[in-house]
Amino acid sequence: MNAVDVHCHVVVPELVGEGDWRARRVRQGDRTVVEWRGQRVLSAVGALADPEAALEELDRVGVDAAILSPWVSMLPYEEQDVGLAREVCEAWNEGMSRVCARRPGRVWAFGAAPLQAPEEAARLLEDVRRRPGLVGVEVTARVGGRLLGEDAFEPVWEAAEALKLGVFVHPTTRGLGIPDLQEYYLWNTVGNPVETAMTAAHLVMSGVLERHPRLVVILAHGGGALPALRGRLRHAHTFQPQARARLREDVEVCLRRFYYDTVTHDPVLLRQLVEWVGPEQVVLGSDSPFDMGLAQPVEFVRRAELGEEAEARVLRDNAIRALGLEVRT
Repeated sequence: MNAVDVHCHVVVPELVGEGDWRARRVRQGDRTVVEWRGQRVLSAVGALADPEAALEELDRVGVDAAILSPWVSMLPYEEQDVGLAREVCEAWNEGMSRVCARRPGRVWAFGAAPLQAPEEAARLLEDVRRRPGLVGVEVTARVGGRLLGEDAFEPVWEAAEALKLGVFVHPTTRGLGIPDLQEYYLWNTVGNPVETAMTAAHLVMSGVLERHPRLVVILAHGGGALPALRGRLRHAHTFQPQARARLREDVEVCLRRFYYDTVTHDPVLLRQLVEWVGPEQVVLGSDSPFDMGLAQPVEFVRRAELGEEAEARVLRDNAIRALGLEVRT
């Protein structure tokens, strides 16, 4: 096995069909697109709602194994009925586990939990742990407008650490609610990486990673803007009472506890990321099947010229170690 992709989105069959919380496949010209609650995913290929097609595409570009995650727009965080939100998350988890069962030892998945109700989410993590193939959960960078370092989410972090479940942090893809970002695709190119950096910095400065040093948190898109902000965070923590209020540990130590995927779109930036956090903290990602993903994720990593040992860690070894994958050759 040469490559494990930790950032690949799908919509499982259990979430496709008629109903408020289900997506539909619709024809647009000569292609199939996915529609959910009036939102038509024009940037995604039809493989989004076809896990087998998505996996075949990864095979084609040299990815041997994948950790699938939900399409973030369909995570039910805005549902006020917690029971319904749990039901939707359970449908995601059941569907993902079934996909994994068809390719054991080659496909795993991040499930879902209703983070708007942290205690309920923590309980559901126990079910995630029991489901074959599930190795963690995907969460958005903000839930109901709240960053993930808020005290309300502490039960989730406690449970994830205790159960040895990974947490994949992905932006909400809503442009931070800033109207100006709706122009020129800035909601994606700027809004997404900034939102990830905001919640990652919040997790660090609020002390979450200090309190839970064994927690496995993977940041999408190379951590977004976080690497560029590390100097400011370090500096503020040396003197600013607000910055020092909750965190006693060195900022740099916490920042290097995150795992960062490779979706940076610039091999120089990827090489700098590896040099900063170390080759053991970076994992392969593609963001398939969206238009801001890496069409050739393995080749992209090779273009960064990391060296043979570091490249093997990034492409394969780190994901296996961090998430406890039992691979089959």
